[in-house]
Amino acid sequence: MNEKPTNDWDPRSEAVTHDQVAAYDEMRHRCPVAHSDYLNLSLFRHDDVMRVLNDHETFSSAVSSYLSVPNGMDPPEHTQYRTIIEPYFSPQRMAVFEPLCREIAATLVNGLSRGGEVEFNAQFAQDFAMNIQCAFLGWPLELRAPLLRWIRKNHGATLTGDRIALDRVAVEFDTYIKGLLAQRRQSGAEAPDDITTSLLRERIGDRLLHDDEIVSILRNWTVGELGTIAACIGILAHYLAERPDVQQRLREQPSVLPKAIDEILRIRAPLIANRRISTKSVKIGGREVPVGQRITLIWASANRDETVFGNPDEFRLDRDPASNLLYGSGIHVCPGALLARLELRVAMEELLERTNWIALAPGSPLTKAVYPAAGFSALPLRIE
Repeated sequence: MNEKPTNDWDPRSEAVTHDQVAAYDEMRHRCPVAHSDYLNLSLFRHDDVMRVLNDHETFSSAVSSYLSVPNGMDPPEHTQYRTIIEPYFSPQRMAVFEPLCREIAATLVNGLSRGGEVEFNAQFAQDFAMNIQCAFLGWPLELRAPLLRWIRKNHGATLTGDRIALDRVAVEFDTYIKGLLAQRRQSGAEAPDDITTSLLRERIGDRLLHDDEIVSILRNWTVGELGTIAACIGILAHYLAERPDVQQRLREQPSVLPKAIDEILRIRAPLIANRRISTKSVKIGGREVPVGQRITLIWASANRDETVFGNPDEFRLDRDPASNLLYGSGIHVCPGALLARLELRVAMEELLERTNWIALAPGSPLTKAVYPAAGFSALPLRIE
């Protein structure tokens, strides 16, 4: 009988949740391949994470108990669905979407009060992420509030590892989306000509996508978009408030915003981790990994690995973009990277263009988010 592995750390301890990035930095140095009951085998080094990402035969993405299209699939199945999904994030589609994206960002920036304290997450970041997602997918306004509640429930259930709560949250989302699909079918030719309707016409081989497949695609996009984009916006605004030299540079040189955004989000990760499972016995970082081992890739550590980036906190615009794992790597690199980069660039362009200064709110403590979320759950700022 195999003995249960000894825990090397506790991802849910107060020390870790108090400052996730510092804790992951410490683990990268102390125990870069670490076991815990909660996250199984966690990898903290850039090289180890890249090895897993680039070997999908040994490290499978089929880790979820729910249908996960295409994130939780391996080739050739993954390739079929990826071929369907990628055109929705083409440069041409992004160019068409940019004016609406900019309009949403400008309206929200203009609505921020000036001179006093603003709870930036609630009054800008979350609204921006929700409005953008609904606009991109063609979802109605009345869906925004329940979706925001759903994201919070999903994070809470993931943190506690409560399977019953996770099942309930999954069913809740499915109900929302299947209702939208039923409405589109009932409307027939009168249905809105948007991405959600278009997915109803997509085929795998000689058949149309099933509703469960469409729901899974939209669930992955929604989880990735709403929580992560809101976290990104908060992280970026906080970084500029904390680093006035960088803020001033970006106000004077908005053309470098794309590189600056990727670099800031490398330093302060908006997405903490991803999962894989081993299909054969291997050795990682000198540690024996049995077949069927669940593995957690800690993006927030790998993107700060000193062997690749030197001083991980140094803000530099001349880094090799191929080393930045912000959008992953390998066959599962984020298909929506172009959309995310568009949204973040436009949001920051409008924020910098339509304000004079962004500062931390004096005397008001911010609250860092905890796993599985990143960034801030409360971010008081002063907007001038």
